[in-house]
Amino acid sequence: MALLDDAIEASGGLARWNRLQRFTLHLSIKGTLFSRVGRARQFNDLIAEGSTRTQSVSFSGLTRGEKIGAYQPDSVTIENQDGKVLRTWLNPSLDFLNHRHDPLADDLHLVFFCGFSIWNYLTTPFLLAHPDVTVEELSPWKEKDQTWRRLRAVFPPDIVTFSPEQIFYFDENSLQRRADTDLLGTRVAHYSGAHQAFDDIVVPTLRRSLALRPDGTAIVKPILLDVEVFDATFE
Repeated sequence: MALLDDAIEASGGLARWNRLQRFTLHLSIKGTLFSRVGRARQFNDLIAEGSTRTQSVSFSGLTRGEKIGAYQPDSVTIENQDGKVLRTWLNPSLDFLNHRHDPLADDLHLVFFCGFSIWNYLTTPFLLAHPDVTVEELSPWKEKDQTWRRLRAVFPPDIVTFSPEQIFYFDENSLQRRADTDLLGTRVAHYSGAHQAFDDIVVPTLRRSLALRPDGTAIVKPILLDVEVFDATFE
């Protein structure tokens, strides 16, 4: 598909991505989803390390600084600095997001949420080339004074992501600028920008998640999720 090919090439190319196995990010995660459960300043300085091949991310500094949170689709663990497992959540599910008033108040839920979120953010648009992801190009979208091309993607059950069906938007340079998903029962737009190249992979260093109106326009405040990437390495 022309748009997907253009987006992948603009982000570094599939040949380069397929040679990679690991990533390390220095980032912060904020937003009202965190501040309303008393975590507003806890995640200003995180290190995330993970696999480009499988959904696997570990965070240092995520849970009150002294602990490490590790995410995989089939398990979430919280460990101390010596590697001792303190808590484990086997076979986690996104269902917790729909059945709790403040689902991110629990550290295990928080690691799960941040794990799949950051992994999806980082691996798109390459993830859209997965053989089990179905994509189709939609009509263009007018975003203020710009025209963005769009892809509709349907994900298989074994890829943990925000929602099975999502819409991705790409600017005139074929860089991803927005993704529409479901989050906590709300339709949300994840805006991205300030793209930078790290080890020949182009990464949006700013991500802001905003609730959507029925007409598809974003509500500027509050910012539900605010991610900033300070540095990234790939190997």
